[in-house]
Amino acid sequence: MGIDPGTTIMGYGVLRVQGTKPEMVAMGIIDLRKYRDHYLKLRHIHERVLSLIESYLPDEMAIEAPFFGKNVQSMLKLGRAQGVAMAVALSRDIPITEYAPLKIKMAITGNGQASKEQVADMLQRMLHFPKEEMPTFMDATDGLAAAYCHFLQMGRPKTEKGYHSWKDYVAKNPDKIK
Repeated sequence: MGIDPGTTIMGYGVLRVQGTKPEMVAMGIIDLRKYRDHYLKLRHIHERVLSLIESYLPDEMAIEAPFFGKNVQSMLKLGRAQGVAMAVALSRDIPITEYAPLKIKMAITGNGQASKEQVADMLQRMLHFPKEEMPTFMDATDGLAAAYCHFLQMGRPKTEKGYHSWKDYVAKNPDKIK
């Protein structure tokens, strides 16, 4: 499960991995615009993330780390929103990995400065979902991008004779080296 934290719109995405193949199960947003009180937003984040966890039973959570902005108050509120989502996962014994926005964009598009639209387009191509399923809010694809980045970072299951380099080959085959 991937989360793109926000205090207005929070995005999420859920992947199922069968063998080495990821498949999009869900993506969407938690809309917080109707809540004026920041503490009510935090409560709603708690309730919705808990509901998502109970619905999809993820094994792991990937969450986008807040980037440093100019407005300290906005940064503080974003950190609280992220913290609530993380606390919910931890309360269900779900391990969490944080990824910087640049790392997520780089993993998906190969460009750390890619736009939200470029990230969404690459995800649509890689996960083979119809363009009609592309969400209105890119926060949803950002949440999915966090999950896909985590899938890529965790690596695919290794084959018995998988080699990562010549050094790895030599280490695994000392009898073949003269």
